Amino acid sequence: MRTRYAWLAAALIASGAGIARAQQAGTYDPGQLPAIQGKIAQYSLTPRGDVDGLILTDGTEVHMPPHLGTQLVFAVKPGDAVTVHGLHARVIPMVQALSVTNDATGATVTDSGLGGPPGPEGARQLMTAQGRVLAQLHGQQGELNGALLEDGTIVRLPPPEARRLAVELAPRVPLYVQGDGFAGPLGRVIEATSIGPNENQLAQIVAPPQPPRPRGGLRP
Repeated sequence: MRTRYAWLAAALIASGAGIARAQQAGTYDPGQLPAIQGKIAQYSLTPRGDVDGLILTDGTEVHMPPHLGTQLVFAVKPGDAVTVHGLHARVIPMVQALSVTNDATGATVTDSGLGGPPGPEGARQLMTAQGRVLAQLHGQQGELNGALLEDGTIVRLPPPEARRLAVELAPRVPLYVQGDGFAGPLGRVIEATSIGPNENQLAQIVAPPQPPRPRGGLRP
């Protein structure tokens, strides 16, 4: 049985369908997928400030959809030991989680594959941060999209800009960041507008183009 599910996971990755296929209608048992155990260092945050997963103390990124963020916060918190079932990235320490279980309480958050509306976006403020990069951060497809500073601040950039400025986001490199963000009990995140080794040497972040607005009314 485990061999069958291992083959399934590999096939899903190869086909580009990823974990979404495995989630449809709750068909597959998360417990049959590969598992990792670890301790939570902090929540992962989107540029909007939504919880979209976990960062473990060993640096592993655990991704879940942002609409499950509230459930995740109620089920687990930094310092908790967890078991994560999901699909592992081939190279980087990252898991697309199908379920996250609190080892002490048994509370489990499961991604059923059903989407949900994004929560309301809170008021953002102009923020800065300075410190050494602890680790690079990635999106669900493994694309570089930010960095984690040693003080726990999460820095997010559009993936094309993160690739362009990858040297600035390398571990142990000093980084100064300016941008809009959130700071609260769940963590601190900045959507960068400029980054550099210090405040006197900054590269501007090019924002991604906005999708065109539809012209006129709806067609009958």
